Amino acid sequence: MLIPKKVKHRKWQKGRSRKRVVETRGTGLSYGSHGLQATESAWLTSAQIEAGRRAITHSLRREGKVWIRVFPDKPVTKRPPETTLGGGKGSVDHYVFPVRPGRIIYEIDGISDDKAKVALRLASHKMPFKTKVVTK
Repeated sequence: MLIPKKVKHRKWQKGRSRKRVVETRGTGLSYGSHGLQATESAWLTSAQIEAGRRAITHSLRREGKVWIRVFPDKPVTKRPPETTLGGGKGSVDHYVFPVRPGRIIYEIDGISDDKAKVALRLASHKMPFKTKVVTK
C-alpha cells in the first residue's frame, strides 16, 4: 500500500469538493501508449490504487510496462468508534489522492491495443468513479 515516508503536516483539513472543476495537470499520456482517465471526481485510496494495479498486472501476465500516475498523500483522520464529542481530531487512518475529471490514473505500454483495453477495463472496475480508456 502506498503511504508517504515523511510528511510536513501530519493532519490536513478536509478541503472543499469541487465537482465541476476539471484537472489541468496530468491529463495527457506521458509514458505509455494507453491510459485510464477519470471522468468524475472522488477520493482514491491507496488500497484502490493497489487493487487496480494488481488487476492490470494480472491481466497482462508480466508483459509490457505499467505506470501509476497518482500517489496518495492526503491524510484522512478517523475517530475511534463509540467515543464522545470533544477530545480533538482523530488519528490518521489512511491516505487518499483527490481525483478530478481528466486525470490519468494508469498508463500501459508494450502490449497490443486489445490487451491494453481489457486490462484497463478490469482496473476501471476497482475505481470509485467513472473512467475511460485513452490512447495516443
